[in-house]
Amino acid sequence: MPIRKELQWYYPIDWPQISAVVRFERAAGRCECCGRPHGQTIYHLGDGRWFDPEAEAWRNGRGKPVEWPSYPDYVNLQTTKVVLAAAHLDHNPGNSRLRNLKALCQRCHLLNDRREHRRRARITILKRRALGDLLEGPYPS
Repeated sequence: MPIRKELQWYYPIDWPQISAVVRFERAAGRCECCGRPHGQTIYHLGDGRWFDPEAEAWRNGRGKPVEWPSYPDYVNLQTTKVVLAAAHLDHNPGNSRLRNLKALCQRCHLLNDRREHRRRARITILKRRALGDLLEGPYPS
């Protein structure tokens, strides 16, 4: 996952090596949350259930085996190429300790960062509103 330009100075110089250690040595190329394998295209149903071709079993969003889906569920069958990222658990890119990093797939990374994304969106909305008040006057009621 590319690093945003304004945040690149918070990351250590050896970030690519740290990320590789977390994703491929510690996690063995699998998401540490759900177990999806890096670089493979998997089948999933959109609700977290996905097919693990190595075990020939369906798994839930936490990697636990589940029953095979019923026939109507296959209508929602989708494919996704899994890409692992080294995620900061405290959302601080300056804190690159190994215990603060976790190898996560796209889905798990978005779920992990959901509260932080909502917090940043709220700040952006409030900044826009304040700028509008400053330059354009109060909003019409």
